[in-house]
Amino acid sequence: MADVSAQELEELWNEFHAVVNMNSRELSDWLMTQSAGQDAEALPDQAGTDDGRRVLEILGKRRVDLAEDDLRIMRKVIDTVTSERGTDLEPTAGEASWRHRLMTLGHDPLKPLTSDEGSSRNRHR
Repeated sequence: MADVSAQELEELWNEFHAVVNMNSRELSDWLMTQSAGQDAEALPDQAGTDDGRRVLEILGKRRVDLAEDDLRIMRKVIDTVTSERGTDLEPTAGEASWRHRLMTLGHDPLKPLTSDEGSSRNRHR
């Protein structure tokens, strides 16, 4: 993380946690649900997409424990959610496949923002 200043890291951390509005339990449950097939469920550490599992790992880390690859995934998630949602993260219903795709990255478009998430996001835009 040599190329990232403390301020940039804080902004990335705050924006990531604003767009990832599912907690680790919700995301873990969702990834397990998505990975369950008719015949068998996925093993807990193999549930969901690679990016979804990485988001889950990041949610379990402290800011000081982030690696360069974590920052890459955080940026990717922010970019994906922002391109799908824009800057307005108010609860929005949409196609089920759209919602499920975002939920795989830890963003539930139907989940209301907390006041901290909205103010944090507005500060960094």
